[in-house]
Amino acid sequence: MKAALLQLSVSDDPAANLKVTRDLLHQAADAGAGFVLTPEVTNCLSSDRAHQSEVLRPEDRDETLAALRELAGRRRLWILVGSLALKTGDADGRFANRSFLIAPDGSVAARYDKIHMFDVDVSATESYRESQGYRPGDRAVVVDTPFGRIGLSICYDLRFPALYRRLAQAGAGILTVPAAFNDTTGAAHWESLLRARAIENGAYVLAPAQTGVHGTHNGRPRRTWGHSMAVAPWGEVLADGGTGIGISYVTLDPEAITAARRRVPSLRHDRSFSGP
Repeated sequence: MKAALLQLSVSDDPAANLKVTRDLLHQAADAGAGFVLTPEVTNCLSSDRAHQSEVLRPEDRDETLAALRELAGRRRLWILVGSLALKTGDADGRFANRSFLIAPDGSVAARYDKIHMFDVDVSATESYRESQGYRPGDRAVVVDTPFGRIGLSICYDLRFPALYRRLAQAGAGILTVPAAFNDTTGAAHWESLLRARAIENGAYVLAPAQTGVHGTHNGRPRRTWGHSMAVAPWGEVLADGGTGIGISYVTLDPEAITAARRRVPSLRHDRSFSGP
């Protein structure tokens, strides 16, 4: 399977972001990709909750999801919509950060709500409290496709290896990590964490990312690291998207998963233990 990782630099305008995303999806399809992946918050990146309340929609009325489902059906693609920011019915008004796997007939094959919230103090002047605007999910998700079983995750999940172990032990040989990774932590940790998750689990790791400085109408501008990355089950970096908007291509070979897990069968070697 030829996969394509889209690298975007979205604003807080869903309509404008959709046009760029659709153009790149068509370009990837024209290049022969059968599986196309977009980054976290493909529809809207904003820290202004009031603005989000104006422009975001529930899943059944989200224009980005509807358009990408239609495109998947028309171009016969598998599309991982890395995530969409969506309104929910939660009493506290928090949004969902939800990933979708869309099948070539346009149906939604799987949904995953980001479990781990990015509540961190990167520095004395840079703090994030994702849980104030988004409610966390509580369910890990794997889904079967003709080219392999996929385990879904989103961005900050990457720092929690137990999630990926669970996905791999449930049969996932492809782990998706769509992200809007902070540029400070990205420079320090992004590649190392992605390669670790691939090596630990003998799995492909596919991580389409946001990049650059993201324009906003209100609120603090956001800068993301970019470097969309595909990592092989043995840990080799197969593609690095750099810092520009664009597409990275990689060919997924199921035998590479089998070979890595045969050479180091650590998925069969977990043991229970007591303490601390």
